[in-house]
Amino acid sequence: MKGTEKILAHIAADAKDEVDGILAEAEQQCGEIKAGFDKQAAERYSERIRAGVKACQDEVDSRVRIDQMEARKAILAVKQEMVAKSFDEALKALVKLPEKDYVAFLAKLAANASVSHDEQIILNARDRAAVGDKVVKAANALIPGGKLTLSDETREIAGGLILRRGNVEANCTAELLVELQRGELAAEVAGLLFA
Repeated sequence: MKGTEKILAHIAADAKDEVDGILAEAEQQCGEIKAGFDKQAAERYSERIRAGVKACQDEVDSRVRIDQMEARKAILAVKQEMVAKSFDEALKALVKLPEKDYVAFLAKLAANASVSHDEQIILNARDRAAVGDKVVKAANALIPGGKLTLSDETREIAGGLILRRGNVEANCTAELLVELQRGELAAEVAGLLFA
């Protein structure tokens, strides 16, 4: 039986060698498969990290753009407020001109706006009492054959005047004159304020 044992031992050894070879090949394939999955996992991890970083950067960029836009809007609002204040100050300065200059200003307004040369000049109560007669006299001096008169009526205006003939009125108020200039000069004023 020694021969049979030898054959069995040889078969067992061959089977063991074959099993060892199959195991070694399986281990190698498992290693390759694991390495492939490890590589895929690393690539997916990197992709997700890149996507996450990009998403974060996009969010930061978006918030920065929004914050910059809000800051520009706030600055623009302040600038617009300062320009508006400048025109408000111009209006105040206009109605507080020295009397001689203010009378000349109102007279020129009345003379330039007069069509029939016999309209009534309407002022605010303060100007009517302080310079009304002087304005009428100076305006009539600027109009050949001028017959402008001072109205008994007053209006709630900051300054300037209103010329009236019947139902027709010409608005020459300081408020309107400044407002008309605002459209033309706002950009220039802003340039001077914020240069």
